[in-house]
Amino acid sequence: MSDVNNPGERRVNPALRSIFPSVFEALRPYFDPATQWEGQSHEHLAYRRLKEQFPELSAQDCFIAVATARRMFANGAEPHLD
Repeated sequence: MSDVNNPGERRVNPALRSIFPSVFEALRPYFDPATQWEGQSHEHLAYRRLKEQFPELSAQDCFIAVATARRMFANGAEPHLD
């Protein structure tokens, strides 16, 4: 679904987007290759951390944030607001 005021805008969750840099930093230890266990991340702990640190996030928002952070860490990307 696109915003009728800005048809080029595809982002639909500005609240999550606004806190994503903080979320990304909170998740950093769980995706650090140095802390992996048998080559696996601690993704299950990342979900718990988000719910504790950001209780206002829904389960769907937590899933989106973790999935996005996982992809960004895998690609060596850093979050930025534009």
